[in-house]
Amino acid sequence: MDWGIKNRLARIIKPQTGRTVMLAVDHGYFLGPTKKLENVSRTIEPLMNYADALMLTRGILRTSVDPETSVPVVLRVSGGSSIIGEDLSNEVITTSIEDAIRLNVAAIALSIFVGSEYESQTLESLAELVNMGQEFGIPVLAVTAVGKELSKRDSRFLSLACRIAAEFGASFVKTYYCEDFEKVVESCPVPIVIAGGPKLETELDAFEMAHDAINKGAVGVDMGRNIWQNNNPVAMLKAVRAVVHKNASPAEALEIFNKNKK
Repeated sequence: MDWGIKNRLARIIKPQTGRTVMLAVDHGYFLGPTKKLENVSRTIEPLMNYADALMLTRGILRTSVDPETSVPVVLRVSGGSSIIGEDLSNEVITTSIEDAIRLNVAAIALSIFVGSEYESQTLESLAELVNMGQEFGIPVLAVTAVGKELSKRDSRFLSLACRIAAEFGASFVKTYYCEDFEKVVESCPVPIVIAGGPKLETELDAFEMAHDAINKGAVGVDMGRNIWQNNNPVAMLKAVRAVVHKNASPAEALEIFNKNKK
């Protein structure tokens, strides 16, 4: 792995712990103004000091994030379909590598839709993005998306998707937590972060998911709705950080949350 890619990855996955807490705010690229993300700058401003990296699109980065921030950016560079469209998997690369460089990003991210009608298209986009990233020393995050077919989130499918992403040259992969998650990790030779997914019923559910994923080999989480759709997002993010970076138990995380909530 080239020095530049290693250096940028180290900005996201912290060398002190080998783990990361990413804050996902890229939902609007297909969902539009999601609940609690209608005004992005207002939502993320109090959370910035507690995130190891921010995942978002170039439009939101330019309009809603202070350019003086030191928080690394994982830039989503794929899209092309909306939640009301026929097929969420019909995505292409939407942002040039030159624009990513102008924005000084730490990584570039793209979704792949293994098993979908547009599987080949999204995998070809991943290959193209990896080639561009290698040329300029920028790591690629492959996101193993499932579109509207949430039933696909089992270890067999996710192992397949993660391994393919790694084989294509992704530097790290974002996928879902699932039963037998350790099998997904064991068969993927690059680091895995888990998606937070839709907002869970309780805070404890989110802490348990993060805790179990870390214990089974994930290097971190990329959470969005379970953080900023919570009525106490800062407390939520502090508690998740404790799970990821300090090996806090779900019960300890809940105590941290309760202590910090307003």
